[in-house]
Amino acid sequence: MKMKTALTVAGSDSSGGAGIQADIKTMTMNGVFAMSAITALTAQNTTGVTAIMESTEEFLKQQLDAVFEDIYPDAVKIGMVSSSGLIEVIAERLNFYGAKNIVVDPVMVATSGSSLMKTEAVDTMTERLFPLATLVTPNIVEAEVLSGIKIKDKDDMERAAKKIKDCYGCGVLLKGGHSVNDANDLLCTENEMTWFYGKRIDNPNTHGTGCTMSSAIASNLAKGYSLKESVERAKDYISSALSAMLDLGRGSGPMNHAFDLQGKFAEEVM
Repeated sequence: MKMKTALTVAGSDSSGGAGIQADIKTMTMNGVFAMSAITALTAQNTTGVTAIMESTEEFLKQQLDAVFEDIYPDAVKIGMVSSSGLIEVIAERLNFYGAKNIVVDPVMVATSGSSLMKTEAVDTMTERLFPLATLVTPNIVEAEVLSGIKIKDKDDMERAAKKIKDCYGCGVLLKGGHSVNDANDLLCTENEMTWFYGKRIDNPNTHGTGCTMSSAIASNLAKGYSLKESVERAKDYISSALSAMLDLGRGSGPMNHAFDLQGKFAEEVM
């Protein structure tokens, strides 16, 4: 049998709630075969990040080559990349292979508040990766950095999303659930702005929501859904995962990516 495929290029989360681990769970649950190229190892849990060890540029290149030369991905999600050199490698390889359906989640700060990206890397990311992207998915804090606009309400979200789209020529999904509104997200493309309305779920365990959202969008793009459909399906998926109310860890815990997993291999001891 054949199956659609997606590649995640991101950091590893040792506690399993974000990064590569969240991406693979999300892609699997959204019906695509998941592959990975790891940009960094992190020592982290629900309370914070204690250490980061980056991949070398050559090793990241070898990972990307190994994937593209054998199982060409139908979509690519890019998450945590903390240095300019690694971003340059990713951009060069994606160009070389003609990668498609690229979703960039500009991960600058973890849910716990820990910084995950060096300042100079932000400029490299916007200059080299954003022009390749089908979609970028900043939250409010990230969008303020990218646009230079302080975001306090819906109008500010629209101005910031349009500015990012105009500057870098990519679609923008500005996620409002971080602080501004009741989990309403704004999709800004070349031709229109579309609001996706949602109700905030009273669940403090939101570790990895950004990783999960971008991976779900990439999965649906890989399967052939339109950008709007992919965002809507991803939003429904993440809402259901949060609604499952998984409670693990002492900080902002992970959501239940496998809330819809059934079958004898998922059964617990009776």
